[in-house]
Amino acid sequence: MLLWVILLVLAPVSGQFATTHRSVIFLQPPWTTVFQGERVTLTCKGFRFYSPQKTKWYHRYLGKEIPRETPDNTLEVQESGEYRCQAQGSDLSSPVHLDFSSASLILQAPLSVFEGDPVVLRCRAKAEVTLNNTIYKNDDVVAFLNKRTDFHIPNASLKDNGAYRCTGYKESCCPVSSNTVKIQVQEPFTRPVLRASSFQPISGSPVTLTCETQLSLERSDVTLRFCFFRDDQTLGSGCSLSSKFQITAMWSKDSGFYWCQAATTPYGIISNSPRSWIQVQIPASHPVLTLSPEKALNFEGTKVTLHCETQEDSLRTLYRFYHESVPLRHKSVRCERGASISFSLTTEHSGNYYCTADNGLGATPSKAVSLSVTVPVSHPVLTLSSAEDLTFEGAKVTLHCEAQRGSLPILYQFHHEDAALGNRSANSAGGVAISFSLTAEHSGNYYCTADNGFGPQRSEAVSLSVTVPVSLPVLTLNSAEALTFEGATVTLHCEVQRGSPRILYQFYHEDVPLGSSSTPSVGRVSFSFSLTEGHSGNYYCTADNGFGPQRSKAVSLFVTVPVSRPILTLRVPRAQAVVGDLLELHCEALRGSPPILYWFYHEDVTLGSSSAPSGGEASFNLSLTAEHSGNYSCEANNGLVAQHSDTISLSVIVPVSRPILTFRAPRAQAVVGDLLELHCEALRGSPPILYWFYHEDVTLGKISASSGEGASFNLSLTTEHSGIYSCEADNGLEAQRSEMVTLKVAVPVSRPVLTLRAPGAQAVVGDLLELHCEALRGSPLILYRFYHEDVTLGNSSALSGGASFNLSLTAEHSGNYSCEADNGLGAQRSETVTLYITGGKPASDPARSPSDSDSREPTYHNVPAWEELQPVYSNVNPRGENVVYSEVRIIQEKKKHAVASDPRHLRNKRSPIIYSEVKVVSTPVSRSLFLASSAPHR
Repeated sequence: MLLWVILLVLAPVSGQFATTHRSVIFLQPPWTTVFQGERVTLTCKGFRFYSPQKTKWYHRYLGKEIPRETPDNTLEVQESGEYRCQAQGSDLSSPVHLDFSSASLILQAPLSVFEGDPVVLRCRAKAEVTLNNTIYKNDDVVAFLNKRTDFHIPNASLKDNGAYRCTGYKESCCPVSSNTVKIQVQEPFTRPVLRASSFQPISGSPVTLTCETQLSLERSDVTLRFCFFRDDQTLGSGCSLSSKFQITAMWSKDSGFYWCQAATTPYGIISNSPRSWIQVQIPASHPVLTLSPEKALNFEGTKVTLHCETQEDSLRTLYRFYHESVPLRHKSVRCERGASISFSLTTEHSGNYYCTADNGLGATPSKAVSLSVTVPVSHPVLTLSSAEDLTFEGAKVTLHCEAQRGSLPILYQFHHEDAALGNRSANSAGGVAISFSLTAEHSGNYYCTADNGFGPQRSEAVSLSVTVPVSLPVLTLNSAEALTFEGATVTLHCEVQRGSPRILYQFYHEDVPLGSSSTPSVGRVSFSFSLTEGHSGNYYCTADNGFGPQRSKAVSLFVTVPVSRPILTLRVPRAQAVVGDLLELHCEALRGSPPILYWFYHEDVTLGSSSAPSGGEASFNLSLTAEHSGNYSCEANNGLVAQHSDTISLSVIVPVSRPILTFRAPRAQAVVGDLLELHCEALRGSPPILYWFYHEDVTLGKISASSGEGASFNLSLTTEHSGIYSCEADNGLEAQRSEMVTLKVAVPVSRPVLTLRAPGAQAVVGDLLELHCEALRGSPLILYRFYHEDVTLGNSSALSGGASFNLSLTAEHSGNYSCEADNGLGAQRSETVTLYITGGKPASDPARSPSDSDSREPTYHNVPAWEELQPVYSNVNPRGENVVYSEVRIIQEKKKHAVASDPRHLRNKRSPIIYSEVKVVSTPVSRSLFLASSAPHR
């Protein structure tokens, strides 16, 4: 079980969120004390537990801290010291101390223990220590384990806190004690606190109860259930997984002590919150506002009293009075049921009144009461909308009549020289108005009257004099057929039919003033000039006699001008044109009469045309391909002359295609030592192209190619070069990665070693002989073949450890043996081993008993110096152990004394040495049969 090591990081529980996002360290195995030479894997968990990423690690030992970084969130260590980690997006973790102990006896325990946890304490000893299976807590024996190593605490609680150790005995020495570990049982979550949306709710309002607690991050996967209580009575239907409880409405009877309970679902750890008092508040009732006296309220100067009263008693109620939502004044009364204010009426007192009562739980308003004060109208005031604009014919004038005081409604009448124009009734302040358009007959005096039932009141007279403005002028040209040529003279005439003198005339070309002229009477004026290209456009004139200028209709004048040489501009969305980009060819003649027809060319081939009806510019769009590189030009023509632009060159860059990676090796199967060529080629793309080569996403190198034939990278193969290869092509636009290609590098087999193994010290007819062949190097699978005098005996395949072939020996099996190893990259033949077989009997024959002194038993001799025996033992002792060699010669039964004593017999006969027995020093004598080399002895 992995244990969290950080306690202060708070997980989001019951509506609360973590106050810090501290990293946390896991241990595997979960012990902080292990033997030297063992390894512990640290796993760093950050705020986002599901996303392993780069992690920073810090190791402090003997006052020195060493930082490092891993690409994921794990780190394997085997050094004592203090470790911390920091995952991306999280704070630095708390330290974890690891002890790689050299002691012979250690006690292992989890670092963090929570209430309800099953806890295991493990006592571990080295070979020289015998456990007495005793566990101590605070130096008191708590358990005898009967040769078991684990002590179990099934359900941890505070009583299990303490210091633990275990003991044992060293062989033939003395008792030993393990390290001491301290167990401190912690709560899995904090004591809950009851929160309420309001602890003094208003009667009838809803209240939300929240049971807030915080799970330790080490127990963030624990599920909590919550219960809510009022005065020891469970609320709702019981406990649930929700930390909130909604009370739809609180009444006075619901006041009391409230508390909540949180408990873990799997372990049953229960914790209660402190009790909190909730008091339901009852606001004041709606007050009633009354006026007195009720029948004398329509006269100025009358004294009126406003009285505000609630329906229930209150020790202290604050009353406020309002007129049209504006507070008048307030009065606070003790042990009374109402309050009053009085004032004398004026015209400003008309309107709506209401009061509020507040007993500390919020103000409650009364219904509004309306009060109307009757006042005779004052003399009204007549005004004109804008005095400076009322003197010209056709203008719209507004007459406004208003009495500054007086009870509503008021009837207003308008008069012109004692002739009634009309009347309006006003039910609100602000007066009334009438509007009409002026004519010459509207000159004269105007006044108005106002009446609200106490007799009409008349305003002072206002005089109005109407003046006739000028009519719309008419603009004419002297000679329309001569206006199309540069240098011609044109005369503009401007004339009005009516208007009061004096009249000012102004001439305009496209809203730009050309000149002005003034006349004392109705008539016309003229303006002349010589035409240029810039004179094309609209002309108009204005006439003004002091009441604003009147504008004529526009007259168009078009001056025909040949086109100038156009300018071609190429527009692409980036500095360098790329296949797929949208190219805009923009052609513009800076002068020339419209309409202008533009033609666009690529290498003198027409792309298309575009017309500019009003002159100016035109564009043509192309979606670029590689074939669009080359020269571009455009032409402008307005029917008078055609003009051709300068030529512009465009080079279109082609992005590289996905490259293809191929292996080029001297054979079908790549073998260690071969020269491998990695060839990367993008079939499409503008040069130069930079090629990158990768092995298992590690960069091997880069090569730039200025042509389209790709690039190559050479490797002299080793076994480490097996794996996945890829390459990348980039010409500055967008890099493309090839598909992954897998390479397996094969290792040729080494020369195998043949070993012959028989059950006795001498090969005898009827024995079972094992031929074992093994190549110490070579990629599996290896096929082994066994030969006797170059005749194939059989074959066997093996992934490792070599292969064997068994023979039941006969006299014909004497001779030379060899084996061959082949993994498809070339066969290797072992050295030849010679086997000599003696005639024998079954194993049960007393003649083969080691105690028998019969002359058929072979005699063992050291090799005489004069034989100069030099056997080759390359197939013996392939592991380089310390060995002693013995050679055995056969002595024929009937001539054993002569053979043993006559050196010449050894010279004249074939070498009688049939095997060599190999004895490993300081170990029992092996019964395996190692045979002498086939090389001849001298």
